[in-house]
This record gives sequence, structure tokens and C-alpha cells, in this order.
Amino acid sequence: MVKKRIGIYPGTFDPVTNGHLDIIERATNIVDHLILAVAINRGKGPLFSLEERVAMVEHELSAIMERTGATIEVKPFESLLMNFAAAQGAKTIVRGLRAVSDFEYEFQMAGMNSHLEPDIETVFLMASDKCQFISSRFVKEIGKLGGDISNFVTPNVREKLMERFNTDE
Repeated sequence: MVKKRIGIYPGTFDPVTNGHLDIIERATNIVDHLILAVAINRGKGPLFSLEERVAMVEHELSAIMERTGATIEVKPFESLLMNFAAAQGAKTIVRGLRAVSDFEYEFQMAGMNSHLEPDIETVFLMASDKCQFISSRFVKEIGKLGGDISNFVTPNVREKLMERFNTDE
């Protein structure tokens, strides 16, 4: 029997962007089963509730699963990431990198995680060139100020953001 390769892609996904979706789809090429671990992360003060973020991510995954045949599930978590990953049987943490500035933080985090769970590897996927500048923070700021965010998020996520900001674009 072949062992299933389980990967975790953690984040707050507040909201999920086209950049996240790009990393998700590409991660399905390196794991057999991908778990999107939606962090509760009260410290970041998310715009959307945990339930809303989970629902948005789940909505966007159907197209990726249909295109790739991948198995992807969404699970909220509030514990230490490495404890969550071990409990899920994951051997891979997937992280996306947009710029060199992301690397320093992610490199330190991967080192610390390796000390906590030496059997779980962190894999970095570089953002596609069309997604390198997209961040949830920028998307929220542009949307709040009435800017056009349609190139950065799906129509469903755009609608949720515009409802939140009570804005017609």
C-alpha cells in the first residue's frame, strides 16, 4: 500500500486571494491530500469570522478539485501549527513566498518548526509572477477605499468584501 502524502497549507485567508488559490493548486502537485488550515488568529483581528473564511475557501476549492482531481479539505485550527500537522498525519507544510522579504520570516519559522517536529518538512512555493504582489492586507485596503479588486480575488470573494464594506464598485 502506498502511503498518502498529506500536506498542510496554513493561513488566515482573510480573505482568500488569487495568490492563495495559485499556491493551493500548485501544492496539489506535491501532495496527495491537502489540508487548508484556517488559523483562528485572534491577534490579527480578521475582517471575516472564522466561519466566513472557511466558507469562502471551501467555495473556491471546488473548481481546483474539479480541474486537478485533487483531494483538498478545509479545517480551522487554533493550536500550534506543528501539533496540528502531526495530529493530521501531515509530513509537509506548504508556504507561499511572494518576495525576499517573506523569505526571512518564513525561513525562521521553518527552522523553529523543524525543531518542534523534525519529521515534518516545510516546502516553499514561489508565487507565480502574476500573483507576487497580491496580499490579503492590500486587497482589503483597496476594497475598503473603493478600488477595483477584481484582478486579485474571485468574483465570490469580491462580492463578500464589497458587502462587508457596503460599497458598490
